[in-house]
Amino acid sequence: MHHSILDGLRNELLSKGPLEHLPDEMWQPFAARNTWGTNAIEGNTLRWREVEKLLLEGQSVGGRPLGDVLETTQHQRALLGLFRRVPAPLGLVTVLELHEEVFRAVKRDAGLWRRVNVRITGSKHTPPRWEKVMPLMGEWVHEFARRDAAGEAVFELGAWMHKRFEDIHPFSDGNGRVGRLLLNLFFLKRNWPPVSVLPEHRENYFAALEAGSDGDMAPLAWLLERLMGSSLLELLDVVGSKDDELRPLAALGRRGGYSAKYLALRASQGALPSLKVSGDWRTSPRALQLYREHAARA
Repeated sequence: MHHSILDGLRNELLSKGPLEHLPDEMWQPFAARNTWGTNAIEGNTLRWREVEKLLLEGQSVGGRPLGDVLETTQHQRALLGLFRRVPAPLGLVTVLELHEEVFRAVKRDAGLWRRVNVRITGSKHTPPRWEKVMPLMGEWVHEFARRDAAGEAVFELGAWMHKRFEDIHPFSDGNGRVGRLLLNLFFLKRNWPPVSVLPEHRENYFAALEAGSDGDMAPLAWLLERLMGSSLLELLDVVGSKDDELRPLAALGRRGGYSAKYLALRASQGALPSLKVSGDWRTSPRALQLYREHAARA
């Protein structure tokens, strides 16, 4: 996705005010969806409707493991709590605190570095032995700070920091969820909103991480750009103008001179910011106009 399109959507969102001051009516549904997605791809059993009831309606859900419920409520709290962490440097204490926040009373070693050797199911990468975790995490923090201070491009740096964290795999369990929280903290520090990895992204997400093991970080950076486009659309749909209202591609195609089939192709390729609602691609008039402007320049 071309950066000019993302920049245009981001500028519109930031015109509504600083991210941390945007209304709860926007952040609460976003955080619930983000929480459902990050947990679901790791095997949490709560369905989306149950997460809605629990986090948005304040109702209990029955027949689910207590750990799955606690992971859900505690992850949402940790995600929304990222805003208060933005001013502080990203360090090892932050990493440990986020793990403890999400997995308190769920995992016995919540907030502690692993002291066992682990493997990543389905990956060719083998994490380092447990005694190397602390020095490697120290190197991770130092290298991230160096790259960040140098102004490395946001999605390339985000891809590197996330992949390197997952490679070290510093916890016995919960590395994916903590890694995605850290990634979103980084985005907030750069004045971008968080991204959500949903079950529909699972295959591409793990494939991108695997490509990184072979030294190719481009697929993960590209995926993060695509997820950011979806986040911007989702948030602007709540606080934006009528130009930010999510609409079916067929309706927008008739107005903009593109066929719905073409727009669906560009959405599936990640060139047009879009997200799926009940299985159908949707985008906004603003996103389509930004895409049209970029296509004209290209």
